Amino acid sequence: MMRRILVVLVLLLGAAGVSRATAQRAHFGVHTGYNFDSEAWLIGAQLHLPLSPSIELYPSFDYYFVDPGSRVGLSADLHFRTPGAPLYLGGGLNVLHESGTSDTGFDLFGGLETRYGRTHPYLEARGIFHDNTTVQLLFGLNVTLY
Repeated sequence: MMRRILVVLVLLLGAAGVSRATAQRAHFGVHTGYNFDSEAWLIGAQLHLPLSPSIELYPSFDYYFVDPGSRVGLSADLHFRTPGAPLYLGGGLNVLHESGTSDTGFDLFGGLETRYGRTHPYLEARGIFHDNTTVQLLFGLNVTLY
């Protein structure tokens, strides 16, 4: 587990050294989705902070509708865009906090996002790997910040 966390940190630090001048625009977004393991709906929010034309820092937050307030998820991911296509993929560190305990793992995701205009709808599948593995499907909307 520690090895995975170190790999993610090395990737984040390496990407942080990329020149901001080559970056694209930052985005803020909201999403809703369904977690198939817990059979629970969720809502959340995310930021897209460009590091290069095809790599973004992608922190996100999820609130799960199970026993109100008992489960939240936080992710610190890298988001990779494929050149000339609406496809993206990524992964990173994931922390689930539930009923007073926290569990650290990682996530991997992929999806489709339009990039026309100021708003960008997207559809994403995300695998979350902790002691138990789960999959969730998300639909959201990102808005250009500047």
